[in-house]
Amino acid sequence: MSRLQVVSGKGGTGKTTVAAALALALAGGGKRTLLVEVEGRQGIAQLFGTEALPYEERKIAVAPDGGEVHALAIDPELALLDYLQMFYKLGGAGRALKKLGAIDFATTVAPGLRDVLLTGKACEAVRRKDKAGRFVYDHVVMDAPPTGRVTRFLNVNDEVAGLARIGPIHHQAQAVMGVLKSPQTQVHLVTLLEEMPVQETADGIAELRTAGLPTGRVVVNMVRPVLLDGDGLELAGSLPRASVALSLAAAGLGGARHGGAAERLVDPLLRQAEEYAERYTLERRQREALDRIGPPLAELPRLTDGVDLAGLYELAALLRTQGMS
Repeated sequence: MSRLQVVSGKGGTGKTTVAAALALALAGGGKRTLLVEVEGRQGIAQLFGTEALPYEERKIAVAPDGGEVHALAIDPELALLDYLQMFYKLGGAGRALKKLGAIDFATTVAPGLRDVLLTGKACEAVRRKDKAGRFVYDHVVMDAPPTGRVTRFLNVNDEVAGLARIGPIHHQAQAVMGVLKSPQTQVHLVTLLEEMPVQETADGIAELRTAGLPTGRVVVNMVRPVLLDGDGLELAGSLPRASVALSLAAAGLGGARHGGAAERLVDPLLRQAEEYAERYTLERRQREALDRIGPPLAELPRLTDGVDLAGLYELAALLRTQGMS
């Protein structure tokens, strides 16, 4: 697997959950993974049941075989202060600029600068080595902005072209793009088997390819179990009401006489079968559309009890079985 794993997706598809599960999956085998949040929502802290993440790397989970997941919530203002100290040695002057609001102003009026700072921090973690020359983290997972903004967010070279054509910012953007457009990086998109998320995924893949950014997997999230396939649905749709009532009665659900318990269950059950058949057909079409897009698919089920820490470990195990580790 590439060392930088970027996870995006349409809002509501569970991209932060998938990013967290992927970080756990990649920590298998005693590895160290850094999970990076760039949108300031503290979604990672909520998933892992920890307090709000500060602007520092903190261990938040341990994989079953001893690997570690660390997390970082990148603050663009503090990242800019780091940048100013690194290149210009401003020290206290940089903190004074923050108090005056200059740092917030710079990251607001120049969104390209903000993005290069955010992606730059993640790429620095990818490249960082310890004193022995070993990588500090085996993998870095970035919970990136939604699909509609992810290509512009990652394509920082174009974003800062109008800000700086030479100098440290320009060189920083080039260094970041050197990582993002290399085999070290994969961009995964999370979707549901619904028309709008699938269409946005298709558009996102096309934009990433046009920008020369490397795509990884399409993760189909919250997949419902298949209760009946096409043949079963066809059979269920052709059964006479009387036969259904007799079958229910034979199963001990009341007598099949008119007005009996079994008779009263027939219409609700047939309506459920009709609704399931409609959803099954729609989901099959969306799966076919995803197959045409090209990237390989991974699938995660809908967890009936919601996603807690135990659920994250379950999803991580499923990702590992599908080769995402």
